[in-house]
Amino acid sequence: MKGQGKTTLKELIRNQWFFLLVVELSLAVITGIVNPRFFNISNIMNILEQVAVLGIVSSGMTILIILGEIDISVGANIGLSSCIMAMLIQRSSSPILPVVVGIALAVGNSFLVGLTSRIFRAPSFITSLAFISVFQGIALAITKGSFQTIYGKFETIGMARFAQILPLSFIISIGAYIVVHFLLSYTKFGRRIYAVGSNPSAAYLSGISVTRTKLTGFLLSGLFVGIATMVLLSRIGAAQPSTGSGIELQAIGAVVIGGTPLSGGKGRIIGTLLGVFLMGIISNALNMLRVNPYLQEVTFGCLIIAALAVSALSSYRGKGRS
Repeated sequence: MKGQGKTTLKELIRNQWFFLLVVELSLAVITGIVNPRFFNISNIMNILEQVAVLGIVSSGMTILIILGEIDISVGANIGLSSCIMAMLIQRSSSPILPVVVGIALAVGNSFLVGLTSRIFRAPSFITSLAFISVFQGIALAITKGSFQTIYGKFETIGMARFAQILPLSFIISIGAYIVVHFLLSYTKFGRRIYAVGSNPSAAYLSGISVTRTKLTGFLLSGLFVGIATMVLLSRIGAAQPSTGSGIELQAIGAVVIGGTPLSGGKGRIIGTLLGVFLMGIISNALNMLRVNPYLQEVTFGCLIIAALAVSALSSYRGKGRS
């Protein structure tokens, strides 16, 4: 019994999710001691609001990375979709149709990235890199680089709070986590995602359509990008071609920090959730401690590099054991 207890404790300590939770709590306590305002309910709700969009995008990115794919054009996709959405809202009496069109555009853009990758048998990293220029170029052409403001026309989703406390945007992000968790854990499609990400050739031989599974993954990722675009536009009330710039690296970092290796085939949405919260807490803590914004960018860059290093090390150990 004692041996089993020690084994369980060792497994818990080695668990990446447990480690993330300890790091997050430690950061929160240290920041709270230095600046007690960190634990104000208003600041905590601000953190939840800030991580909502990243959480929604990261939910879709989790599916792609488990599939062994990646889409670094999601930031540019948000930029183009938000500009189209904002321009349509400006000319419409109701935001419903513009929002639907904007989300559909984001889904189509993501699908196009995946389809191009499959047609030309090129890594999705390369095709999505090319589409960054395409999406940004189109956004710049239609907006001429100007802001598209919609102040007062579409604020409900981005600014509303449940019971006047909990941000609606954060509730939407929790919904995204739940949907992805259910999809990955309780559906046949979820099992196909893991099978394709783990070994595409074996999945194909077992009767799974690798192309259909991967393209569906890109469609789902695009849906989450579209929802994130809606939330972000509603919150900031304006769009420009650079809206969403950089969120792709944050999303990839959050997913990898949460224990999903870039090699694919493994991962859970709970890890992504913890990764998103870690990035949110660090960002808020650095602001509370009045760290230079440029140094904050350096911090996040180093955090993502560390996450990639851990991912690579985990994959290497996995191959060594096999």
